[in-house]
Amino acid sequence: MAVPARAYLSIGEVLNRLRPDFADITISKIRFLESEGLIEPQRTPSGYRKFTTSDLERLRYVLLAQRDQYLPLKVIKDNLDAIDRGLVPAATGSVPAPRPTLGLATIDGEMAPSTFGEVSEMRLSRDELLKNSGLKEDQLVELEGYGLITIRGRHYDGDALAIAKAVTEMAGFGIEARHLRSFKSAADREIGLIEQVITPLTRQKGADSKARAEEVQKEIASLSIRLHAALVRGGLHRLRS
Repeated sequence: MAVPARAYLSIGEVLNRLRPDFADITISKIRFLESEGLIEPQRTPSGYRKFTTSDLERLRYVLLAQRDQYLPLKVIKDNLDAIDRGLVPAATGSVPAPRPTLGLATIDGEMAPSTFGEVSEMRLSRDELLKNSGLKEDQLVELEGYGLITIRGRHYDGDALAIAKAVTEMAGFGIEARHLRSFKSAADREIGLIEQVITPLTRQKGADSKARAEEVQKEIASLSIRLHAALVRGGLHRLRS
């Protein structure tokens, strides 16, 4: 059985990944940037820092901004606040432009389990969602009616943007929102299946039971996408043969 990809990096692993580009980086420097609120790594029950790929990307941005643009930490922190909202800081000081979305992490061409553990921090207004996805207002209303896109509080997240972009591209082939309800139903059934598997794990006592449940959840989600992709590929192959 293949060993699932580990979702987190230790501070030493982060150091090793950054050192080729930033020779003077040290653990003390990483801890200092954390104390200044520029990164917020999670902690294990025993207190060790655990970094995600997003934390690593954030650190790389900070170090590049210091080295290449000589920006003070306060300005970098303000820029990061814009990035956290799904925007990029504007070079001229005007309203930040929409930030390009990152591709989903993959392993050997398949979606990595760690992809399903990362919560999107992107926060877009309704106008920003429409502008960045190419959707029209009536399309968004229809997608919300079918439960394909949901607003989180007062903003839309990165998942909403990814769905909106996919729907926009599919509309170019004559596929409408009403045709996509089966995708939502299938996703809900998969989520229900995953919930059945991890519920007994979440009820177990022990410091690592929650972490184990999260790893299992991510692994099954990754496998379900692989299974879905293989079934579609196989079906399309039969159509061509």
